[in-house]
Amino acid sequence: MLAFTSMAQEGDSVANSRSLPETIALEKAIDNTRIIGINPLTNKPFTPQEDSVRWLISRFYVDQYRHFQDPKAPYFMFMSRDAKVAMGIGGVIRMRGWADWNGSISANGFIPYLIDIPKNPTRKRNLSATPAGTALYFAIIGRSSPFGEYMGYIEANFNGYQGLGFKLKKAYVTMGDWTVGYASSSFTDPAAEPPVIDGAGPNGKLSKSAVLVRYLHSIKNHWMVGGSIEFPNSQVVNTATTASCKDWFPDVVATAQYSWDGGISHLRAAGLLKVMEYRDLISNSNHNVVGWGAQLSGVFKVIDPLRLYAIANVGQGHASYMGDLSIGQYDLVGDMEKEGKMYAPTALGLTFGAKYYFRYNIYAGLALGEMRYYPKDKPAGDEYKYGLYGAINLFWDITPRFQVGAEYLAGKRMNFNHAHGNANRVDALFQMSF
Repeated sequence: MLAFTSMAQEGDSVANSRSLPETIALEKAIDNTRIIGINPLTNKPFTPQEDSVRWLISRFYVDQYRHFQDPKAPYFMFMSRDAKVAMGIGGVIRMRGWADWNGSISANGFIPYLIDIPKNPTRKRNLSATPAGTALYFAIIGRSSPFGEYMGYIEANFNGYQGLGFKLKKAYVTMGDWTVGYASSSFTDPAAEPPVIDGAGPNGKLSKSAVLVRYLHSIKNHWMVGGSIEFPNSQVVNTATTASCKDWFPDVVATAQYSWDGGISHLRAAGLLKVMEYRDLISNSNHNVVGWGAQLSGVFKVIDPLRLYAIANVGQGHASYMGDLSIGQYDLVGDMEKEGKMYAPTALGLTFGAKYYFRYNIYAGLALGEMRYYPKDKPAGDEYKYGLYGAINLFWDITPRFQVGAEYLAGKRMNFNHAHGNANRVDALFQMSF
């Protein structure tokens, strides 16, 4: 992810980064965007100044929580006469196809948690395809005296029922340092996830969206600090002697990031505090459990064509933020030693990856993920203990708007009774942005 606000302020960094693959690709995307200006006084089109055009389009990419699979800036944008406001409607048509063998996963995404143990003879192999991930969005970007820079953004994906239902993915407004709406949690770092075709991504990542109020402030070009108050959605499993209660306390997140290489490289730390309530059905009383999480993540430019990615997170009661464990109910679980009691179990997630540019529009990627679950009691033998994820891929951006790719994936699920299952997949991607 390129932090254009930092690049614009650094001057020398911009000049030194002109030949980097990310900069070249982004310049191509900006040049490929068409601006339509209508003068309301004459009702005739006009040609906006080039610097205004480039500022408005590049502003679309200034997002500390931008993911590799997020749509590009719209092909057509409408600009006001004073060049202070631009509006665009765009999207991406994304087609993924895959073939599984030696055990298949009953989902569009490659999720180790869902690997069958023992193997299901009716799902040994699978050939399928989906348009899930196809998206439409609306964006308005501008600047004004009271708020400075602002952006309103709405995105909906075809990720609902059977991968075809239209589902809201993002809906937020950013004004200066503030963001209000439905967006990626401040506890996540999507830019530190290695690029993959797979819709699920590495299982060791943190991935969650929430209705939030976020504050992010840049300090001296390189530093970014902030935090957010987020509406919770805890995942708690009921037992014979306990019952989950409605969330009443917001999730609180604090984060800090240091960026360099014109925003290409960054190191981010984030912390999470949450409070979950449950009811003891034996004593007929309610109790609160404090959960927490910590994450360290980053992207690192080693040499001009090579990027490294890393995410490490650990915590108690934050499983609903995690890749594999978010499918289950692991924020609070029953205490096997004390009837009527619940506790927040420990979980660990790791993600590592690399990206190598052969040219600015041809690059290969590697992604490795691991998720581990550490309950304090000995759980049932068929309970998930850990999952492993691996992907290697190749992408070709034929034009700034057309992309194809191919990928090989391997995964493993291990249970506490040492029973395990494996799965393999090859997938392919064809997508068009507009």
